[in-house]
Amino acid sequence: MELSLSNTSSLRFPQNDFLSLHNCSRPGSFHSFSNKKLASKSISLWRPLIWRQPHLVRLEAQTAIESNASGDKHGDDDFIVEDVPHLTDFLPDLPSYTNPLKKSQAYAIVKKTFVSPEDMVAKEIIVQKDSPRGIHFRRAGPREKVFFTPEEVCACIVTCGGLCPGINTVIREIVCGLKNMYGVDDVLGIQGGYSGFYSKNTLNLTTKVVNDIHKRGGTFLQTSRGGHDTKKIVDNIQDRGINQVYIIGGDGTQKGAAAIYKEVEKRGIKVAVAGIPKTIDNDIAVIDKSFGFDTAVEEAQRAINAAHVEAESVQNGVGIVKLMGRYSGFIAMLATLGNRDVDCCLIPESPFYLEGPGGLYEYVEQQLKENRHVLIVLAEGAGQEYVAQSMQAFQEKDASGNRLLLDVGLWLTQNIKDHFTNVRKMTINMKYIDPTYMIRAIPSNASDNIYCTLLAQSAVHGAMAGFTGFTVGPVNSRHAYIPINRVTETTNTVNMTGRMWARLLASTNQPSFVNHQTVRERVDKETIDAINNMKINST
Repeated sequence: MELSLSNTSSLRFPQNDFLSLHNCSRPGSFHSFSNKKLASKSISLWRPLIWRQPHLVRLEAQTAIESNASGDKHGDDDFIVEDVPHLTDFLPDLPSYTNPLKKSQAYAIVKKTFVSPEDMVAKEIIVQKDSPRGIHFRRAGPREKVFFTPEEVCACIVTCGGLCPGINTVIREIVCGLKNMYGVDDVLGIQGGYSGFYSKNTLNLTTKVVNDIHKRGGTFLQTSRGGHDTKKIVDNIQDRGINQVYIIGGDGTQKGAAAIYKEVEKRGIKVAVAGIPKTIDNDIAVIDKSFGFDTAVEEAQRAINAAHVEAESVQNGVGIVKLMGRYSGFIAMLATLGNRDVDCCLIPESPFYLEGPGGLYEYVEQQLKENRHVLIVLAEGAGQEYVAQSMQAFQEKDASGNRLLLDVGLWLTQNIKDHFTNVRKMTINMKYIDPTYMIRAIPSNASDNIYCTLLAQSAVHGAMAGFTGFTVGPVNSRHAYIPINRVTETTNTVNMTGRMWARLLASTNQPSFVNHQTVRERVDKETIDAINNMKINST
């Protein structure tokens, strides 16, 4: 058998020849293999493995061709690893050290303390008999060897972007993880987001300082949007002697983290850059969910319940609740499913219309006649095109580059009131609740606290092991190290032909709105056909 290295961007293994990853020149690099089937054959590498962004290399085995010839259906199946950078990629002579966890009393009870370099996490777990094995990410967790001694570590933590429940928990657990697991004492807090690197003072973070910050909302370190100047930031990192950077933030923040890593690599300095993805909207790709999302869905119930009580307590009561969701309607969808009193849920992914057969006005009037009240939940990004047209507004953006949203809640409230008062000659009682900032500002619940702890500890383990330019998160319930570009290249949105949205439509009995001409112009034919034919795929 002969293995060849090509310049393509993925690391592939034939399905029948799973390769063990031992005795590597860097942690987890694929230079030698312990598979007995392979060992019995002649293996030659055409050139050494060179790991550079996006750190994906393709290994093609001649046995795949041979197995095809013999009729083996799995011969062409691939095992693709999307790996993350490592400090030894540009600092090959870095020494490694024994992980201090070997002497940890807490970890002494763990049967297998350290993650094997062979451990990978599959991106897709729903497969069929003859399907390829697909994309995998490196499993997160402690490694047997680390590339920092506790005494040399000077870590820093920065929070950027909007608020979200759980930020303080992540900060706390990074500090406590570095101290309690690795004996690191020198941790700095960068105040005020990216601009804090070069315009503000830092805080010395100890376990005592952060002891109870998880009980508070917001961010202990303060935050801001924008302010990213890569060269100034890396200059400051060098000046302060920082060698581990933990960056908590959303899409734009993670892009900034990638830029910092690139500049660090260019300068050839020993600095590990770890990202912890943050967005209350749950719109980050690849990972199962973002921290703070469960808390947001739970807290939204209070607003929905209040609106329901208000609406059902008066004649022709119409309750409207606006929730977060700039581009993705996950909070509104899950809050609706978790409540069961909601009659209609409007999200950015599902365009709607007001007038005509099957429109929102018709549905609201039907609910008022049958139940004498109606309850609507909408995400802040829903119906923005209608609001912009009516207000003749221009598309403006904030410092992070996000589109500034118009208040669709007030717009919808006024339009429903005007329609039923002036056109239908009906008296209705409107009750509008906007709890968005209240939800963002609360502390995380128990479930999110546990999740934040796992994220923080995984980031600490990765940085100590020398990985850099990565973000961390659960993929199919297993925490993994993910290349930053994978979580920033696209936005996670609600699948309009998925089962979860179908469950919501079944719960609310609301119209799908897809048969109106205005909506058809925004929705592709495949989606319309799937909904009309009830071809619901799993999601």
